[in-house]
Amino acid sequence: MEAEFTSLESKVAQFVSLCERLRTENVELRRQLAAAQNDAKRLHEKIDGAKARLESLLSRLPA
Repeated sequence: MEAEFTSLESKVAQFVSLCERLRTENVELRRQLAAAQNDAKRLHEKIDGAKARLESLLSRLPA
């Protein structure tokens, strides 16, 4: 009976450790996702600006 409790205690400790590791990993992944989304938004805004400048230049060309 003692061996079963020891085995169960070990498994519970492993499970808790895994949950903590996954929680930490999840936080880091959320941070990385937010950073990637911010980068994508910034790059999209730069593309829009470049597109507007290009369209402006093209509109000035003689027909």
